Amino acid sequence: MSTIEESKASAPAPTVPPAPSRLKDLGRRLVGTRRVIVGLALLVLLAAVAFIGPLLSPWELGERDFSAMLEGPTAEHWMGTNRTGQDIFTQATAGLQKSLLIGLLVALVSTGFAALVGAFAGYSGGVTDKGLMWIADLALVLPNFVILAILSTHFVGDGGWLILVVLLAAFSWMVTSKMVRGLTISLREREYIHAARFMGVPAHRIILRHILPNMSSLLIADATIMVSSAIIGETALSYFGLGVQSPDISLGMVIAAGSSFATTAPWVFAFPTILLIVMVLAVNMVGDGLRDALDPQSTSRRS
Repeated sequence: MSTIEESKASAPAPTVPPAPSRLKDLGRRLVGTRRVIVGLALLVLLAAVAFIGPLLSPWELGERDFSAMLEGPTAEHWMGTNRTGQDIFTQATAGLQKSLLIGLLVALVSTGFAALVGAFAGYSGGVTDKGLMWIADLALVLPNFVILAILSTHFVGDGGWLILVVLLAAFSWMVTSKMVRGLTISLREREYIHAARFMGVPAHRIILRHILPNMSSLLIADATIMVSSAIIGETALSYFGLGVQSPDISLGMVIAAGSSFATTAPWVFAFPTILLIVMVLAVNMVGDGLRDALDPQSTSRRS
């Protein structure tokens, strides 16, 4: 054997660099999407204000200062007081905390339920598909505002807002489930799904391990956008007295209490409204940025 052949034989085999993992690739995309970074920074700031603010305030949630009723922002009352002397900063931050929790829980429950219903309907087909989609169509045409108004009396007391979470989620899953169903019908014809089925893997395991992970991009973006929809829905219901009930508090309740003073004492209405606007804007920025980062067809990923 020649020297050249010996050197080739003794040379180590070229190493192939490992392919970048999906998680690392997603992380790089998110870092390059400015809207996600700005939105997440605003959400972190708002969460800090919501959960730390009431601890920093020298006033309790129901405490009244009878010497400073309907007074503007001062060193003692950072956002002023309402007509009964309650501190607006304490009320707004406590309401922000509850609205954030409601939005996150509704998004989690709604998206999770929609994913399961849509995936099982699309994968099973036949009677199961028709039955589940009939339920989704029925839920779409139900007058959800009227139903929530009728059931609003059950939101009273500690933990009553959890019932509101369940009801908001119950009227928020239908459109997403139809999208998941369509994607599942496409994915169930892939070779690896057929291979898993021929190997005797149960349907629920195929759905949970193979189908749903392949549409995680859609589910993450949908859940993020659902947070802002749930917050707006809760705020609207609470504004009309049909959502969160006393002794609980939410931004909708604080905004409703200050709406009649929007022109005479604007701080009562303005500060909680600004918090709501910034929160919804931040969530929408994260949702839009996630959609762009997770969509390889997007041309506005860095905008």
